[in-house]
Amino acid sequence: MSRKISKTNESGIEFKLAKVMEERGYSKNKLCVKCGLRFETVQGYYLGNISRVDLYVLAAICRELQCNVQDIIEFRE
Repeated sequence: MSRKISKTNESGIEFKLAKVMEERGYSKNKLCVKCGLRFETVQGYYLGNISRVDLYVLAAICRELQCNVQDIIEFRE
């Protein structure tokens, strides 16, 4: 089954959180609990439906998933 799990919004920013979570075996609920984040917050990053990046949230996600920011968010022209 092939499915696209990264999302690109109108600004050219590609959100790849879904891919990283899948690779590491994390559900949205598990990430919420481990990071102490609201489900809606994680859902926004997962779907790429955010307009402003919160550095605290990004750091918490990267810390928990043991990844870098560019593993989660990438600029595409």
